[in-house]
Amino acid sequence: MDLYSKQVNQLVEELGRLPGIGSKSAQRLAYHIINMPLEQVKSLSGTILSARENVKYCKECYTLTDQELCPICASDKRDKKTIMVVETPRDLAAYERTGKYDGVYHVLHGAISPKLGIGQDDIKLKELIVRLRGDVEELIIATNSGVEGEITAMYISKLVKPTGIKVTRIASGIPVGGDLECIDEVTLLRALEGRVSL
Repeated sequence: MDLYSKQVNQLVEELGRLPGIGSKSAQRLAYHIINMPLEQVKSLSGTILSARENVKYCKECYTLTDQELCPICASDKRDKKTIMVVETPRDLAAYERTGKYDGVYHVLHGAISPKLGIGQDDIKLKELIVRLRGDVEELIIATNSGVEGEITAMYISKLVKPTGIKVTRIASGIPVGGDLECIDEVTLLRALEGRVSL
């Protein structure tokens, strides 16, 4: 037996498809949206639709942006000779919150995972290699410390080391299996400052 009308059930179901949203959270969000002023609901739905239609990958680092270049790549205050490789735009945001890194990034959009059938061609590795043909002095590998992140880090290191570019890996301090987006800024900063050569 359905607890709600068709439209309420449909809203709860759609919200429940979002990552990290269980059935109770979906119900709570649905109630909140239904009780919001109509103008706020229109603004929210319009913003979601506009973001989906207009947000794309930065042509340099592959993070999400609504411009050709993201604000980091477009800034003349960033050190373009240092590139930090991260798995997701959320990881990039986690490092930016430290306020201590002044280089640029490269977002892989995943990690190599033979178990899941994700190979080097399924993430933004070719694009990284193209970027490294420019004036790059250091590549910081900041993939997550789980098995997939370590496999990806080792693969990148083997590809890049023969080029003479300094390759470093973020230091410990990040727990094994920990996702960067969930780590506090102090731990991220210590890991960045304590990075080691590979």
